[in-house]
This record gives sequence, structure tokens and C-alpha cells, in this order.
Amino acid sequence: MIGWEDIYKVIVAMAPLYVALILGYGSVKWWKIFTPEQCGAINSLVCYFTLPLFTFEFTAHADPFKMNYSFIAADAISKLIIVLVLAFWAKFSSKGSYTWSITSFSLCTLTNSLVVGVPLVRAMYGGMGVDLVVQGSVVQAIVWLTLLLFVLEFRRARLDVVSNGDFEKDLEGDGGENGGGRSGFWSLMKVVWVKLAMNPNSYACVVGIVWAFVANRWHFEMPSILEGSILIMSKAGTGTAMFSMGIFMALQEKVIACGTGLAVIGMILRFIAGPAAMAIGSIAVGLRGDVLRVAIIQAALPQSITSFIYAKEYGLHAQVLSTAVIFGMMASLPVLIAYYAVLECVPN
Repeated sequence: MIGWEDIYKVIVAMAPLYVALILGYGSVKWWKIFTPEQCGAINSLVCYFTLPLFTFEFTAHADPFKMNYSFIAADAISKLIIVLVLAFWAKFSSKGSYTWSITSFSLCTLTNSLVVGVPLVRAMYGGMGVDLVVQGSVVQAIVWLTLLLFVLEFRRARLDVVSNGDFEKDLEGDGGENGGGRSGFWSLMKVVWVKLAMNPNSYACVVGIVWAFVANRWHFEMPSILEGSILIMSKAGTGTAMFSMGIFMALQEKVIACGTGLAVIGMILRFIAGPAAMAIGSIAVGLRGDVLRVAIIQAALPQSITSFIYAKEYGLHAQVLSTAVIFGMMASLPVLIAYYAVLECVPN
């Protein structure tokens, strides 16, 4: 059973994040150190330097040969369930929205596994739980954050085309044998792939997992000069991300920038919809015992900080994601302990 000492360890792991957040907030709101233009540059620094190196660093040290593939499959099924539900909502509901589907996917599925999940799950389930959480983080970085990045780049490229007045013309085409709007779609896709090729986030995790396969297969060690060069920036990843979030909060008129209603919806998606989908996926692949419990708890972890950085950089509902990260971390401890207590009553 989780005790007060374990709760204290989780608080110790989370407290530095809020220190970075407050420093970022104060640097703009109280001390007037940064201008709005400089704030945008800081977020770009986080998005294109510290976070990619942070992602590469923890991915490169994973062991892909020791992954629990049933757990990975359950996670994939849960996210596909979310995708299908959101696609149906966007297509057939009068309130459906493509852009809100992207944000809702982030809220339901992308978690802060390393900072909050590792110390909490270690207290609950020991080394086995930590291994599963790290595996989930690696897959999230390789597959789901990369997918999110692709969708965001596609949206940005489409908006650029629309703003230039050319969109109605890649869709109409010439009505000839070239296929008209099909040709328009592939032209847009070409732009997206070029953008992704220039974005370090899109290949940092891929290079990291390739190195992980090679290193664990042939027992290579990363040269110390290379590892040191990566660590000097990657260690700043989480801290600078929270600092950037504090800056973003300071530029808003309200602390809850998205409003109370959207904040509540975000918490429901994060702490109820995500774990519910994970429970379905876990049962579908036959997870049992502590593996099932860890799967559901890791799906109820607070919001991924990276999802906010992407939302800010690509201009899509950053207010909602910032609120989800900040208040999600505050609410996560009692929520996760409640999940732990309930799941302990579930028979193996």
C-alpha cells in the first residue's frame, strides 16, 4: 500500500516543475524581463532544441528487446478507440470539429509519464511498474507524438495554402487526366513531409530507438563525448518547457486562460476518458493483475508537457493544454491514489 513517504517522493519530483513555472511567470508578469517576441523565441528554443534532445536521450537508453508487447498493444488499441470516437464526432456531430479532435486526442492520450509517472508507479508497483511506464513513454514519443506532429504540420501547411489564396485552385485542378484535387492533396503532403524532415522532433525519437536497437543487440555504449553533448541540453528539456508555460500564462489575461468549462472538460478527458479507453484495450489483449493496474494508472497520469509546447508552437488551443498540464498535475495525486485504491480491489 502506498504510504506518506511515497507521496512525499512524488511531491519532491513534481515541486521543481512548479518552481520553473513560477520563474517563467514572474519573468514576464512581475519583473518584465521578456517581451512577447522574446517569449515566442523561448518556446521555439524548447520546441526545436531541448525537447528533441530530451526525447532522444531517454529513447536511446530504452531496451526494445525487453518490452511487454501485450502492454504496448493495449495502449495502441486504447488510442485507436479514441481516434475512432473523435473522428466519428468530427464527421457526424453538429458540434464536431477537426481542430478540437486534435486537442481532444492530446488530452485523452498523451501523459507526463517520466516526471510524474515513474516516482508514483515505483511507489505503487516497484520496478515492474517503472519498466512499463518507461516503455509507454518510448512508444508515445515514437508513435503518438510523431503522429500529433504530422497532423499539426498538415494543418499549418493547409492554413498557409488557404491564406495564400491557392487552396481552392490545388483542389479544383484543371479537370484533366492529372486528377485535379488528388494532385492538390499530394502537393500539400509534399509540403508537410518537407516540414517534418526539417523538424528535429520528428526524427529525434526514431534515431533514438534505432540506436537503442543497435546498442542492445551488439552491446554498444554511446561515446562519452557524444552523450555529454546530448545531456547538456536534454537535462534542460522539462525545466525549460515548464518555464515556457509560465511565460505563456503570464501573457494571458486569466490564470485559467481557457475558461472553467473547457478546463473541466479537459480534466474529464484526461482522468476518465483516457483510462476508460485503456481499460478496454487492456481487457481486449488479456492483461491481468498488476500489469492491468499499471496500464490504467499510467493512462490517468497528468497531461504531457510536450503537448503544450506543440500546441503553443503551432497555435492550436494552447490555453486548454496549459491549463490541463498545470491543474492536471495538481489534481493527479489524489486522483491516482483513488485509482490505486479501487484497482487493488479488482481480483487478479
